[in-house]
Amino acid sequence: MINIINEWEFKLSAYLYALTVIGFDNHTIASKDGADYRNERISFLSGEYYNVLTDENIYKTLVELNKDNSLNKKDKRKVKLYLKIFKDAKALTKEEYVEYDKLTLKANDVWENARETSDYKAFEPYLIKLFEFSKYIAKKRNSNVSAYDLFLDDYEEGMNIDKYDEFFNLIKERISPLVKEVNNKQDLVNTNVLNGIYNLDKQIKFNKHIMKYLGFEDSWSYSSVSVHPFTTSISKNDIRITTRYKEDDILYSLFSTIHEVGHGMFEHQLSDEIEGTIFSRVVTSGIHESQSRLFENYLGRNISFWKYNYPILQKEFDFLKNVTLDDFVRSINASKPSFIRTEADELTYPLHILVRYEIEKGVFDGSIPLDNLNEVWNSKMKEYLGVDVPNDSYGILQDVHWSGGSFGYFPAYALGSAYAAQIFNAMEKELDVDNLLETNNFNEINKWLKDKVHNDGALLTPKEILIKATNEEFNPMYYIEYLEDKYKKLYEIK
Repeated sequence: MINIINEWEFKLSAYLYALTVIGFDNHTIASKDGADYRNERISFLSGEYYNVLTDENIYKTLVELNKDNSLNKKDKRKVKLYLKIFKDAKALTKEEYVEYDKLTLKANDVWENARETSDYKAFEPYLIKLFEFSKYIAKKRNSNVSAYDLFLDDYEEGMNIDKYDEFFNLIKERISPLVKEVNNKQDLVNTNVLNGIYNLDKQIKFNKHIMKYLGFEDSWSYSSVSVHPFTTSISKNDIRITTRYKEDDILYSLFSTIHEVGHGMFEHQLSDEIEGTIFSRVVTSGIHESQSRLFENYLGRNISFWKYNYPILQKEFDFLKNVTLDDFVRSINASKPSFIRTEADELTYPLHILVRYEIEKGVFDGSIPLDNLNEVWNSKMKEYLGVDVPNDSYGILQDVHWSGGSFGYFPAYALGSAYAAQIFNAMEKELDVDNLLETNNFNEINKWLKDKVHNDGALLTPKEILIKATNEEFNPMYYIEYLEDKYKKLYEIK
């Protein structure tokens, strides 16, 4: 009977292929004026996908297979994951499923325009509808579990409010005070050394070099530009990433590119055996984010990374020849509270996530009203980061996630950063990471990651992946101590 599921799974993958390609175009090259026509067809295809996904005969087969003790581990895991997806999908009627899909498509279009004009009031009705629809979906799926617990587990298997509260309380206790200490010593790191105009063509050229250095090959990848950088995996040999550029800020595109390459490398290094299966599609957000944050911060901001790459950057931009390697590396690791999450440094980043976590949690438990969430946002940014948000484009409108109804996703970003610290610690015990970075041997790092983290995809749970890679369960202290050691040293804090 497992063959029946495998054949059905191939059909699902064909629909997802079409929807994924269209989705990538939608966020990159598709015209704004064509949105309504396009969205209607996307919604139709989503409805057809729903029909295939919720086939009652398939459900009966899954139920029978779930009783079969002779199944191997891989097939048992597949059946378990599909039963969850099936039950979640069937919680809604097809009409509701399509209605929600249309809402997210329209909300995304409205968000893009609202972000450009800093017009939160234009987006607010859609955000309210998305929160309310999500509460409805959660109740239909499982009325015995809180809505937010349900969504947190969707994005990171095994996580819930209690576990995240414990994690974020640690952030508040240990990292929040350090942010304030660092902010009082801003004169110790001069970020002005990077001021200048960076020709866009040269930026693109250097980004291409960095992608190649990281092992991200043209033969199986594609890069483009979008408002919000993202990664799309069409298949393991068709990985598409986007970035964005500023002429006066080389770091703006550079680190978003390295970040997205981390995501893309994960997708490319999945085992051939699981390509097109559920194991390649439902890797948890925290585990996935651990790879992008590992690439961006633990490797990409490492001085050994730049011992090889900085001379190449200096050749592209002459004025950097007056900036020493040490000053450059200090500058790219500087910490200063800012408005934008995707531009935040390592130290302040988890506080950006804390703001979003507390808002989501409050909306779902009813302690935060849906009206004027932008004001709640601004208040929390002031509380945790000490900044006064100038307008809503720099505030509540900056991220795409809520326009797609992705509630419960944000906390996995901070969790991924913490996973990355633990994985990096284990990697350093087995590899001479500094030497590999200095000598352009990133391939050895990718091999280690494929073996320890990437290969199995969602065949393993996050807990199992961490144990396989690090020989222990999740321990947030690796993250806390990494941040404390790094920034106390950089800012001479005792």
